[in-house]
Amino acid sequence: MADQANNLGVVRLEVPSEAAGLRLDRFLAGGGHGWSRSQVARWIEDAHVTRNGRPSKPAQFLSPGDVIEVTPPAPTKSEVLPQAIPLDVLYEDAHLIVINKPPGLVIHPAAGNPDGTLVNALLAHCRDLSGIGGVERPGIVHRLDKDTSGVLVAAKTDLAHRALSLSFRWRTTDKRYLAVVYGTPNSAEGVVDAPIARHPSERKRMAVVPGGRPARTLWWVRERFAGASLVECRLVTGRTHQVRVHLAHIGHALIGDPAYAGRQWRAIDNPGTAAACRNFPRQALHAWKLTITHPASGDVMTYEAPLPADIEELLAVLRS
Repeated sequence: MADQANNLGVVRLEVPSEAAGLRLDRFLAGGGHGWSRSQVARWIEDAHVTRNGRPSKPAQFLSPGDVIEVTPPAPTKSEVLPQAIPLDVLYEDAHLIVINKPPGLVIHPAAGNPDGTLVNALLAHCRDLSGIGGVERPGIVHRLDKDTSGVLVAAKTDLAHRALSLSFRWRTTDKRYLAVVYGTPNSAEGVVDAPIARHPSERKRMAVVPGGRPARTLWWVRERFAGASLVECRLVTGRTHQVRVHLAHIGHALIGDPAYAGRQWRAIDNPGTAAACRNFPRQALHAWKLTITHPASGDVMTYEAPLPADIEELLAVLRS
């Protein structure tokens, strides 16, 4: 694909033969620019995209040699307000910030969580994120569930946002999680290759569904207890609830997971251990380590977040 940007910010693309028949929005979203499909669809509808010099539609099918010109609109100032929420910063420079997200912190404003989110905190801390990556989610390149703790990186410049978004999309990052699960796997390690999609009847849950999006998780047992285990996971893909769904799929749901674990603590013989599992207030999942390529220097950098106090306390009970 020919790709050229001029001094006015217009990106010029020539459609190669292998992209013939693709929809315009899919072509642009998959072109390596870090643009989402919904984002480019809005640009097309708002006449920021032309095909052979003329306005087009998102569903327009392309032909070899078509010339696509994209004029990304200027960033829109975010209406999300900065809030002075303390952040546990693991690393920060002019391009990115890495934090240790506490459990209970929502990533961005949405229905039910209009403020008090990580985005509100980042806007107060960084001061210059407005518009980077979109109005609602400035700087955000990946997510953690509300009740999952651990390492999360956010971009502070458009260049960093594009590079980091592509690295997550192309799976060049290394994401490691620590999970405390019910039961003890028979083997020391394994791989879960199982497609994930919305649960067919419970729309707030995900499930292993034939024909869902491909999903792959590597796992290793780090420590075994009576009725539970500490497991390390590496996400090859990044689907919603992937660790939670995949470990439940192989019979080892996360302790405290309200969506996928049920009442498995009832099967644990030791009353103290059973009580600790029953009372654990969230899914016992921690984003322990993240390895990325720095978007400016090209250096490979690894960031780690220590286990939070609640998981350490749970492990102490399990070990005793």
